[in-house]
Amino acid sequence: MDSQPFLEKFPEVFENIEGYFHSIVNLGVIFMEAIGAVIIIWTAIRCIADMTGKKRDENFRIALAKGISLALEFKMGGEVLRTVLARDFVDLGIIGCLIALRAAMAILLHWEIKNEQKEEREAAELESEQQAKALEPPAPADKKN
Repeated sequence: MDSQPFLEKFPEVFENIEGYFHSIVNLGVIFMEAIGAVIIIWTAIRCIADMTGKKRDENFRIALAKGISLALEFKMGGEVLRTVLARDFVDLGIIGCLIALRAAMAILLHWEIKNEQKEEREAAELESEQQAKALEPPAPADKKN
């Protein structure tokens, strides 16, 4: 029986496998980043059209925040994939900082969406109450003779 370890017998095979693995992960990172960029561009175009269009949708801020939030999820996915290829702690630290920054942005966006929706709900309720009061018949006046 040969005393050479298995990895030493076929070094070029494992180097090729590692090369393919790096290529696949890099393509995944590029794909995730590209999807995030496309979502941001598409959302921006749609929101600009909503702002300036004939039917002028006032919910464009919520739609923009939701689109950016979704894009950030894809961008964070790309960063997580990038951690697979990190060779040292410096790379991991940089990637970790990017993930933390994007996560903080996503949390702020979710908070903004929630508050904006709450404000819109409150405004709609106030408007419906005012309309209901306007439609109520006036109360009869008590006549005391």
